[in-house]
Amino acid sequence: MGQTRSDDPTATADVPENAPEHCPGTESEFAGKSDACAGCENQAICASNDPKLPDPSLPFIKDRMAGVKRKILVLSGKGGVGKSTFTAQLGWAFAADEQVQTGIMDVDICGPSIPTLLGIASEQVHSSASGWSPVYVQDNLAAISVGLMLPSTSSAVMWRGPKKNGLIAQFLKDVDWGTLDYLLVDTPPGTSDEHLSIVQYLKESGIDGAVLITTPQEVALQDVRREIDFCRKVGIRVLGLVENMSGFVCPGCKTESQIFKPSTGGGKRLAEEMGIELLGCVPLDPRIGKSADYGVSFLDEYPESPASIAYLNIIDRIKEILGDD
Repeated sequence: MGQTRSDDPTATADVPENAPEHCPGTESEFAGKSDACAGCENQAICASNDPKLPDPSLPFIKDRMAGVKRKILVLSGKGGVGKSTFTAQLGWAFAADEQVQTGIMDVDICGPSIPTLLGIASEQVHSSASGWSPVYVQDNLAAISVGLMLPSTSSAVMWRGPKKNGLIAQFLKDVDWGTLDYLLVDTPPGTSDEHLSIVQYLKESGIDGAVLITTPQEVALQDVRREIDFCRKVGIRVLGLVENMSGFVCPGCKTESQIFKPSTGGGKRLAEEMGIELLGCVPLDPRIGKSADYGVSFLDEYPESPASIAYLNIIDRIKEILGDD
């Protein structure tokens, strides 16, 4: 069994070296019985008739999360729809109020982009007596990401499911956030290990809701339908849907044109079909990409952009839904 080493922040506790990539988890009724369990050294133990013990991390996570008022997941079944960019802008917007403490947890283990989006890619996570210290963008905005633990920005993360899940547990129980008003969780595409882990680990602390991100074309909408189904199956409240890259805004003339044609009705039609709220549509402004590359707040740099106005309206609506307006 691997043990956590204090000098290695990416090490995870009690994860067998040969654990299957799609481990169903020790509490699952399929523990030790699924095809993925074949060859795992813990298969016999997991398959026994003994009652499944609760994850020992849960009490520590509950204690740490007691100081977090709101926990919001940002989801999308499809990659490349601007989910991480939206998470970063949401964090900047919440933190615009100096009285609001905001944290961003990047659980996209294999594609961590939050450090670059927030301009902290060169920073490192440090340990203290109270746990891991998140990296602060400003006094009331901090983030944690595996990207802040790697030797370089080009280092690949080649981990199987159990090790990724173990790191997510450590993000939740070992990071010293202090008191937060909002914790935003940026997730990878899909409905796999990272998503199931975050739901399992926060089941006692509670998740306030999820914001789903899509683009107008049907190929993205199909995956978002699966994400909505995932939320309903695991009991996560869907706060609403955001249609990103909804048209193109020319920075010079401010004219808006369609880049991704909503051939099947786009986000509006999907929201109606699935019975969820369309929080808003964010047009594609090329300066969003520029702000992301430089790690600065697009909302602060270009407040006159129609995209900034759309972002702020969406954020106001999220606060209203949560009762924080």
